[in-house]
Amino acid sequence: MDVTGKGQVTDFDFLLGNWTVENRRLKQRHVGSDDWDVFPATQQFWKMLGGVMNVDEFICPARGFSGVSIRTLDLSTRRWSIYWVNSASGIMFPPVHGQFCDGQGVFYGTDEDDGVHVDVRFNWSFQPDGRPLWSQAYSTDVGANWETNWTMDFTRVG
Repeated sequence: MDVTGKGQVTDFDFLLGNWTVENRRLKQRHVGSDDWDVFPATQQFWKMLGGVMNVDEFICPARGFSGVSIRTLDLSTRRWSIYWVNSASGIMFPPVHGQFCDGQGVFYGTDEDDGVHVDVRFNWSFQPDGRPLWSQAYSTDVGANWETNWTMDFTRVG
């Protein structure tokens, strides 16, 4: 993982392999709720194209959907783009863009959530024991306030 903020093909190597995932997702967003839906999933992660692309498949039978994340590294800007497609819609969501710096990955983009324009932030950090932790937050006021609405706590399988 790069500490200078310049993306490298090894930035996501910590995710290689198979994982179980504990998900916590807000049941209702944009209303100040603290009511979380907690559910399990599995994830498999691999690299392609010498590391400038990586893919994970997220499978969540408990909620009846699956998804794929596609990450690409623009070698000219050294910045990652992350795309998400889920089985519920089959549509590729708008990407978030960013990089790792000092052991944390932060990625920003824009999207719509139930008809509301949102700024999106993905954050990759690490538990004290080294396990990855992902979170997603939305802002409806151009980044002045952020509501974390989904977290994923990873445990390696095998």
